[in-house]
Amino acid sequence: MPTLPFKPWPTAIAVAITLLIWLAIPLPEGLTSDAWLMLAIFVGTIAAIIGKAMPIGAISIIAIAVVAASGVTSDNPGTAINNALSSYSNSLIWLIAISIMISRGLIKTGLGARIGYYFISIFGKKTLGIGYSLAFSELSIAPVTPSNTARGGGIMHPIMRSIAKGFDSRPEDGTSSKIGKYLALVNYHSNPITSAMFVTATAPNPLTVELISIATGAEIQLSWMTWALAMLLPGLVAILAMPYILYLLYPPDIKQTPHATQMARDKLAEMGKISRDEGIMLFVFLVLLLLWADIPALFLGDSVTLNTTTSAFIGLSILLLTGVLTWDDVLAEKNAWDTLLWFGALIMMATQLNQTGLIDWFSTNMQDWITMMGIGWMGASALLVLTFLYTHYFFASTTAHITAMMAAFLTVGLTLGAPPMPFVLIMAATSSIMMTLTHYATGTSPVIFGSGYLTLGEWWKAGFIMSVVNLAIWVVVGGLWWKLLGHY
Repeated sequence: MPTLPFKPWPTAIAVAITLLIWLAIPLPEGLTSDAWLMLAIFVGTIAAIIGKAMPIGAISIIAIAVVAASGVTSDNPGTAINNALSSYSNSLIWLIAISIMISRGLIKTGLGARIGYYFISIFGKKTLGIGYSLAFSELSIAPVTPSNTARGGGIMHPIMRSIAKGFDSRPEDGTSSKIGKYLALVNYHSNPITSAMFVTATAPNPLTVELISIATGAEIQLSWMTWALAMLLPGLVAILAMPYILYLLYPPDIKQTPHATQMARDKLAEMGKISRDEGIMLFVFLVLLLLWADIPALFLGDSVTLNTTTSAFIGLSILLLTGVLTWDDVLAEKNAWDTLLWFGALIMMATQLNQTGLIDWFSTNMQDWITMMGIGWMGASALLVLTFLYTHYFFASTTAHITAMMAAFLTVGLTLGAPPMPFVLIMAATSSIMMTLTHYATGTSPVIFGSGYLTLGEWWKAGFIMSVVNLAIWVVVGGLWWKLLGHY
């Protein structure tokens, strides 16, 4: 019997949910039939993504087909398919896809691993120092690594495991507590923090930027530099606090690691001098940071300002022209093409939900319910942020979670009087902080959890504690920092 291309039960549930909303639930007052059908398609799509009925790219293709064929966006068939494909002209979608292609160079050239071993060769004399080395290694490559899974799982995790094994800390031997457990936690919890710090540090961040623009009527459009500067101080405080807090929670048996620095030096010696391709990759890395931060404009004026996505295309072009990446490398970067596809479909549906009036309708009803509680905008904002954060226990995809809830929560909070910029920034940060919670929270978590250094209970305990710590840092330090920056 041939294997089905989809999982029967998750698929059946997704289809049933779609039909139930569309056909069985009466059309609420204040909504058009198109808006209700669009909601049914959207919720069914999210259910399919959560249930992993098919790969997310395949689900997105089907969603585009259903939206276009249903005529929910237009009675004209030509206009309907154009509307269904409209989001693929969005530059943010291309920014994340091109950046993922560029980040392939970090792995291919070995530059990412070299950076990690370099930090350890300097700070690795103590276990705590190795923890900070892992954290700052990840931070250093985060701006040009939109796949947080590739960064935490593909680049940093092999380094972490190599060090743990060097100290005879292996799950299969029951020696995880020597050093491996602690390093695995730092390896993972660096990932949500660095993901929150740059638009280009995880794939869903540009989706958040787009949803913020939709919710605010394009009044707030976060640039790469605005995001990075806003997240800089709380992110640095969080990255400084995290290794020490985890060190207290799960103290490693081995505290002194004088051999780690030599181990890292040996690895660097094996790699040899920086190669031509590594040098070019580092050059492109620095050029992109300068262009995304709009540094040339400070000296040469606004005439040299480039769009963030244009800069990414320039970076990839340099890597192709110099042969650091080949076209086959680009074609083989499945994650980039997959992201391009699902990203466009989800933004399209989010846009259509807004245009059909569904988001306004839902937000108004939610706003009325919160208003009845009499908790004011501050209490309402706290409720929205905490609900958004901890409902991630029910999601195995940050993308699905953000798509399902972000737009409505932003609209409600802003309508109830929350200061716009601080509120959208804390919601943006929360969309990454929520990755701390579970062993299925994002693509990086099953990679590191699967290495076996922690029990499920240890992982969830650390995840909950770090979610509280990170949120507190962003609220307190971030709030003061944003005040200093003039955001409210």
